[in-house]
Amino acid sequence: MNHINLKNLGLTDRFIQESKQYINLYIGRVSSQYKNAYKVITENGEIKAEITGKFHYNVNGFSEFPAVGDFVMVDRTDTSEGNGIIHHVLTRKSVFARKVAGSKEDLQVIATNIDTVFICMSLNNDFNLRRLERYLSIAWDSGAVPVIVLTKSDLCTEIEQRLNEVSSIAIGVEVYVTSSVSDGGYQSLKGYFSNGQTVAFIGSSGVGKSTLINRFLGQNVLDTSETRNDDKGRHTTTRRELIMLPDSGVVIDTPGMRELGIISADLSKSFADIEELATECKFNDCSHTNEPKCAVQMAIKDGSLSFERLESYRKLIKETKYEGLNSRMIEREKLNEMFKEMGGMKSAKKFLKEQKKKKRR
Repeated sequence: MNHINLKNLGLTDRFIQESKQYINLYIGRVSSQYKNAYKVITENGEIKAEITGKFHYNVNGFSEFPAVGDFVMVDRTDTSEGNGIIHHVLTRKSVFARKVAGSKEDLQVIATNIDTVFICMSLNNDFNLRRLERYLSIAWDSGAVPVIVLTKSDLCTEIEQRLNEVSSIAIGVEVYVTSSVSDGGYQSLKGYFSNGQTVAFIGSSGVGKSTLINRFLGQNVLDTSETRNDDKGRHTTTRRELIMLPDSGVVIDTPGMRELGIISADLSKSFADIEELATECKFNDCSHTNEPKCAVQMAIKDGSLSFERLESYRKLIKETKYEGLNSRMIEREKLNEMFKEMGGMKSAKKFLKEQKKKKRR
């Protein structure tokens, strides 16, 4: 039986330390998720597993069930005597999730414990800046680092123009252009893969996620399909799946997501330009509509900010729990959550004062 070094799959000392509180259980990482069953990679190979009845009873929502990428505690490392049982999910370091359709609060976890999120968008008819803003907002909020991968450059005649459009909204994010018919751009992505690193591929159906992963694997492991007659992608991947790369960490493939409902998002990073402009507005509670000396509206008038981007920003604020709050209030709310266990806003205010002192020095 081949021994698998789980550290190559992202297992860190922090997970190991947390696992020590569970006696007679073993660490594994969820590699695939079905309706009522899972596949888990252990040090002795991949096993089939299910959760305990107690686990099912104690969870408060979909987001607390094991998900692809989770490190879990199981009762065995092989299935010679039956399927394994998942007893606990170890604390996640990052979570990429979206709102469950029809629910106001529950989340569908797409993947966990990710280091880098490859947001894949093709340069043909799938190209959509507003959708990309949504992906970036969730990716920054997840705790992972987003990277934009523009695919199918061979089908686009306006690459430079579209690159400029993406760069205008992808502040502080690396952007790569790739093609399915050549190695262009593909080699430059290899730097993100190494032992212990987890890269998740996110994007709409048919943008070429599986094709890219096959290139990194060096063989056609995942099914791919041609685009339809209307230049839109076909849905190929049907479930989330964690795949081990040869001596270079793991990748997580995900089904296409054209709709991306949001509950929580990091707008301070994905819309850093608007939030920076907001600090220059005359009024602290400026709504950026018709107030005098509004820096955001002035940016729209001089063409340095598009009206569509501002509308996208407003729309995402309405969808998140920060509806009705301006940028300063959102930041205060985030600090309140961050210091909740340390005395709430008193600790937050103390933190802000210390930051102001540092700036004066």
